[in-house]
Amino acid sequence: MIPYGRQNISEDDISAVVAVLRSDFLTQGPLVQNFEAAVAQWCGATHAVAVNSATSALHVACMALCLGPGDLLWTVPNTFVASANCALYCGASVDFVDIDPTTYTMSVSALSDKLKVASAAGRLPKVLVPVHLCGQSADMEAINALARAYDIKVIEDASHAIGATYQGRPVGECKYSDIAVFSFHPVKIITTAEGGMATTQDPVLARKMELARSHGITRDPAEMTHAPDEGWFYQQVSLGYNYRMTELQAALGLSQMSRLGAFVARRRALAARYDALLADLRVVRPFQSPDAVSSWHLYVIRVAPEKHLHVFNAMRDGGVAVNLHYIPVHMQPFYRAMGFVPGQFPVSESYYAEAISIPLYYGLTEADQDRVVEVLKGALA
Repeated sequence: MIPYGRQNISEDDISAVVAVLRSDFLTQGPLVQNFEAAVAQWCGATHAVAVNSATSALHVACMALCLGPGDLLWTVPNTFVASANCALYCGASVDFVDIDPTTYTMSVSALSDKLKVASAAGRLPKVLVPVHLCGQSADMEAINALARAYDIKVIEDASHAIGATYQGRPVGECKYSDIAVFSFHPVKIITTAEGGMATTQDPVLARKMELARSHGITRDPAEMTHAPDEGWFYQQVSLGYNYRMTELQAALGLSQMSRLGAFVARRRALAARYDALLADLRVVRPFQSPDAVSSWHLYVIRVAPEKHLHVFNAMRDGGVAVNLHYIPVHMQPFYRAMGFVPGQFPVSESYYAEAISIPLYYGLTEADQDRVVEVLKGALA
């Protein structure tokens, strides 16, 4: 079975993790800070905050932006549920902005129209979460311009997009956002097994996220309500969680960062080869914006809706473990219970009715890729 995604673990990665097991620190040691520094340097961000998952990173990002009861967060429907759930963790509400039919990222025109209506109704969002689907950045300059015009904060859900660029600059630099969030799940570009990271240029937001990931506890006298005399003293100064990344995860991530360039280059080469191999098939290949260079977490094709289920099942039966990213969040039972209904976001729903993620990962061979295409040809026939 050829999986749709798979981690690549080298002997150096294994040695880095084993070295931690033999060290004095399994958690809260120096490697987490080293990993943060490596990601921040790659992205051109001033600060990076490592946590135990991208979901946690989204949550602490929302907390840092003071999202709370009575507030509203907007994201896109075609994303993993965490992009929306992070608002609910803070007691806020969620709504969605439909996607662009070509890029599959947040539609600037839909956002503009929805903001005008929301402004007139006095119900603007406090936070926007555009999602860089498959590794391609959304149109962040245009989204940021609208957000600033309405005084809205922006979190880039860049879970798919470490190693990607937008307007020639690394995703995660936060030129057009307050915070960006990455995922290091095993099927992503690099992995820490489970893990996430938030980057920002704002030291205040960074410190808020650091507190939120570790129980809201500080040992810095400058952050305490009164300066202690005791060296062992600490204070909880805000509500926080246990979202810390371990040294084991950080060691793996730091080792993987040394190969990030190679990982992305290989994915781009495989994506270009897919483009050529699929050129004559009756599928829609992924579009790439001239302003964005994808890191190619996913390669998503679209097939005719009447063939969608057949092609999906036939490929799995043929030994190719295709997947679907994603079922629109507003169609999930949990969100349907909030009042969302099918038909509200037609572009996302049309995408869902046709999308199939075919295998793409660093270790995919050209022979594997040829087999994927042959199975797809048979399924389409």
